[in-house]
Amino acid sequence: MASRRPSVVVLDYGSGNLRSAERALQRAGAAAEISADPGAALRADGLVVPGVGAFAACMSGLRAAGGDQVILTRLAASQPVLGICVGMQILFAAGDEHGVTTSGVGCWPGTVRKLTAGVLPHMGWNVVARPPESRLLAGLDANAMFYFVHSYAARQAPPARPTPSARPGAAEPPLTGWTTHGEPFVSLVEDGALMATQFHPEKSSDAGAVLLANWLEELR
Repeated sequence: MASRRPSVVVLDYGSGNLRSAERALQRAGAAAEISADPGAALRADGLVVPGVGAFAACMSGLRAAGGDQVILTRLAASQPVLGICVGMQILFAAGDEHGVTTSGVGCWPGTVRKLTAGVLPHMGWNVVARPPESRLLAGLDANAMFYFVHSYAARQAPPARPTPSARPGAAEPPLTGWTTHGEPFVSLVEDGALMATQFHPEKSSDAGAVLLANWLEELR
């Protein structure tokens, strides 16, 4: 008997490669759809938060669509959320662009800033140095390559994120993956129900397909 296809909503708040993410999730085994409906986003087994472009523009669109509250409501109930590219960056407390600071969703502390690198944007394939316990990268070789397109990133690994059900001191620090372009930056986070990648798994060929399939296993 075939296993159930997890339901996934790719959140439409006016930003992101929605169709490519939807197709990649469907190929990986999800019953995926694009939706701006907060109710659908709350009911789905998994929520994908994409994002391209400027941090401030993404946050403006996310707030206008009520997406920030959808994310926080899902996480309060330990319902899986996956952020991609700027969809990862907006999960941090703030983003600094051209000297202007914009508040993020605030799931993790820290400010996303422009990379110090000779060539920007960081565009192309790169590896992710990650802990062996990584669930998203299970089954992948340490030299697996992923596709990046960005100029900004977080430099500080997120600390433990307390949850409403956690005992005091019980929250464990997230698993963090790192990539270097000019300087090391956070390229992957696995924090209980909240996971995120700075790279684009939907554009990362076979390695990205494995990552998405691994995430879908978290939803079953």
